[in-house]
Amino acid sequence: MKVKLLVRNPDDYLRETKRDIHKLPRNYDPALHPLETPREYTRAMNAVKLERVFALPFIGSLDGHRDGLTCLGKHPDHLSWLYSGACDGELKLWDVAKRKIVYTVQAHDGFIRAMAFSQETSSLYTVGDDKLIKQWKAQELDGSDLKAPINTIVTRGMLTGISHHRSKPVMATCGEACNLWEHSRAQPIKTFQWGVDSLQSIKFNQVEENIIAACGSDRSIILYDMRESVPVRKVVLKMRSNALCWNPMEAFIFTVANEDYNLYTFDMRNFANPINVHKDHVSAVIDIDYSPTGKEFVSASYDKTIRLYNSRQAHSRDIYHTSRMQRLTCAAWSLDDRFVYSGSDEMNIRIWKARAAEKLGVVKPREKTALRVNAKLVEKFAHHPAIKRIHRHRHVPSHVYNSRNELRNSRIAARRKEFNVRTHTKRQLPIIPEKAKVIVSEQ
Repeated sequence: MKVKLLVRNPDDYLRETKRDIHKLPRNYDPALHPLETPREYTRAMNAVKLERVFALPFIGSLDGHRDGLTCLGKHPDHLSWLYSGACDGELKLWDVAKRKIVYTVQAHDGFIRAMAFSQETSSLYTVGDDKLIKQWKAQELDGSDLKAPINTIVTRGMLTGISHHRSKPVMATCGEACNLWEHSRAQPIKTFQWGVDSLQSIKFNQVEENIIAACGSDRSIILYDMRESVPVRKVVLKMRSNALCWNPMEAFIFTVANEDYNLYTFDMRNFANPINVHKDHVSAVIDIDYSPTGKEFVSASYDKTIRLYNSRQAHSRDIYHTSRMQRLTCAAWSLDDRFVYSGSDEMNIRIWKARAAEKLGVVKPREKTALRVNAKLVEKFAHHPAIKRIHRHRHVPSHVYNSRNELRNSRIAARRKEFNVRTHTKRQLPIIPEKAKVIVSEQ
């Protein structure tokens, strides 16, 4: 015996207050909505057009340095704090929310090459051309603890990079060799060497905390394990890598910024081939930084643009540029995943939205729901030609546009030449018996 019940729940049709909107019952049966797909397509088209209309990524600039920028640093406990180092050795602490300088100090003689933060001691470590490692306290809200370093270590050679272990009081520096340091010692506790003149960039893995990666001047990428006494693995690329960054969410993945205009994502378990090659830049890529989610990263290039990439896609999803911005030297992704910082050699730090069309300020719940629905509709119809064209279209500077066309033509010409050489070689090959072919191949 079948029993059918009629259920009438007041929560489904009554408003909680008189200011709420009326709740309407809806039947989602597709047979009752034959025009659902055309309506969704129209909504997706309108959404992607509005996204390009409201795509205004540039927020503002932080002006105050007297020389070109070399590095940027983020404070893990203060989202609005940003540290910047310049070519004249000046270290500045910025309040990004107010766009003001909190404190300025002359940290080094010459370039500040890199900086790293230690959460354990709430300290900032900087290295420069004066062969010094300096430790700065970073707790006071007015930045007054940057007045003088609390510790200074004199090294034998010039240092070009520094990275701090996530949980232990250990840091790694690179220069003529890779050195491991403890906070309480003035001499390195371990030194790694693998026949490299110098190292440019070094980073600790944030998941597998004992693994270190570095970029060498001999076009190599070297992996170290701080528990071992010798380097672990090495791969040599066609051109030199300028910077390196680990994916904060995937233990084995890291990406390097290369001089050949590309970025290469590697899996450290298999160095034979990169798992992805990220293209689109038309000049050397100088710096890279991952978002806190590990799904995206930002790259800064010598072609005066910064690009945002999905970590699993070969081409950039967005390009940011201004008419006054010159060659990029550093880039960073904010720890709240909403903003991107870039530093260039014309002494400015620029603040950008991580998503160009995102609305800043208070967003009401209904508006959030509408934005999520529109994003899903654009994703659903992303491969339709009209929507795809609008979604991918970007205005780029003329020098980037011309360089891109020139690179494309050179690639086509090289491919055509290779094809012609292969065809000509096949025609010239003599006809020989099958057994003779095997002997030739063995030789």
